[in-house]
Amino acid sequence: MSLFNIFNVSGSGMSAQSVRLNTTASNIANADSVSSSVDKTYRARHPVFEAEMAKASSQQNRSPGVSVKGIVESDKPLIKEYSPDHPLADGDGFIYKPNVNVMEEMADMISASRSYQMNVQVADATKSMLQQTLRMGK
Repeated sequence: MSLFNIFNVSGSGMSAQSVRLNTTASNIANADSVSSSVDKTYRARHPVFEAEMAKASSQQNRSPGVSVKGIVESDKPLIKEYSPDHPLADGDGFIYKPNVNVMEEMADMISASRSYQMNVQVADATKSMLQQTLRMGK
């Protein structure tokens, strides 16, 4: 793998972690939303990553990396709360809250942020190595 391919790898990692950060931010932003039905209630979302190493080994001109295969909704149960005085309560007096755990989301956000930062450091180190290699030719 050449040093130039490392930019593709770290770039795909940064892109994947950016998607992860955005979905986590969306989950946190909707954590306190309330709905009157199960169908309209926000559900936590999480990206699904696909490593591209297997694809790269079959196609020699393609560098390995990470891609976002999709974003899936969490299947954890929603929070059903009895609150008959709430304006959005259903006929039985229940409101529905998202299945977002803010503590888990904050931990996920810290992890995604660190992963993004590590990919930036890999790109910077690669850039530094390429610059040193060019200086050797002078």
